[in-house]
Amino acid sequence: MVSLDLLLNALVAGILLGGFYAAVSLGISMAFGLLDIVNIAHPVFVMLGSYVAYLMNARFGLDPILTGVLFTPLFYLLGVAVYRIYYASFEKTGQESLRGLVFFFGVLFIVEVALLLQFGVDYRMVEAGYIGESIRIGPVGVALRLAVPCAVGLLLTLTLYAFLAKSFYGRAIKAVAQDAFALRLMGADPVRIKAIAFGLAIATASLAGALLIMIGPVEPAMNREYIGRVFAVAVLGGMGSIGGTLAAAVILGVAESITSTFYGPSWALAVSFGILLLTLAVRPSGLFGR
Repeated sequence: MVSLDLLLNALVAGILLGGFYAAVSLGISMAFGLLDIVNIAHPVFVMLGSYVAYLMNARFGLDPILTGVLFTPLFYLLGVAVYRIYYASFEKTGQESLRGLVFFFGVLFIVEVALLLQFGVDYRMVEAGYIGESIRIGPVGVALRLAVPCAVGLLLTLTLYAFLAKSFYGRAIKAVAQDAFALRLMGADPVRIKAIAFGLAIATASLAGALLIMIGPVEPAMNREYIGRVFAVAVLGGMGSIGGTLAAAVILGVAESITSTFYGPSWALAVSFGILLLTLAVRPSGLFGR
C-alpha cells in the first residue's frame, strides 16, 4: 500500500524540482523556440555557471545565488560573442542547419574538456547556511536546497516572461522569430536582436548552474544528463512559450520524483520522455504551442 505521507513528500519534491528545471530550460526555450538555434551546448553553460559559483564560494565564501546574479552580465556577453561567431560562420551564409549543430557540439566539447582539465572528475559542492536545512509542514519535509532554487527559478521565469511581453526588446525577440524582414522594415536589426536573445539565454543558463550546485555536487560530464531533459521541457511546453516551459518543467519534475520514490531513479528519465512522446502524439505543438 502506498503511504500517503510518502506520496505527498514526493509530490512536493517534484514541484520544487520542476521550478529548478524551468530555470535550466528557459535558455533553450528561447534559443530553440524563438530563434531556431539548436544549441545543444546549453547544458555545458549551466555547468560553467556551477563551477563559477563553486570557485567564488570556495575562495571568497560568496553565496551561490549572489554569484549567479553577479556573473549574469559576463555570461550575457559570452552568449552575445558565441552568437556573433555562429552568425558570421553559418547563419550569414545560410549554412546554419547541420554545420551549426556541429559548431555547438564543438563548443560543448571544448568547454567540458576545459572544465575536466581544470577541476578533474571529482564532484564539487558549495556551502551555505541554508543548504542543509529543511522545514516541516505537517507530514511534508521541505528541503531548502530544493526550495530556494525553485523560488529563484520561478522569479527568473516571471522576470523573463514580463521582459518578453512588456519591453520593446522582448517584443522584438518574439517578432524576429516570425518575420525578420518585417522587423528590419520597422528599424530594428534582426542580428542584434538575436544576439541579445542568445545572450539572455546563456545568462539564464549560468544562473541555473548556480542553482544546480546548491541542489547537489557537480562534475563536468553532468551536462550530458540535461541535454535531453532541457529539449524535452522546451518541446513539451510549446516552442518558445515561457509559461509552457514552466508547466512542462513541473510536470516532468513531479513525474521524475514520484517515479524515483516508488520505482527507483533509473526509471525517472524514461517516464519523463514517455510523457513527452504521449503529449506529442496527441498535441504535436506541445502543451502551450500555437
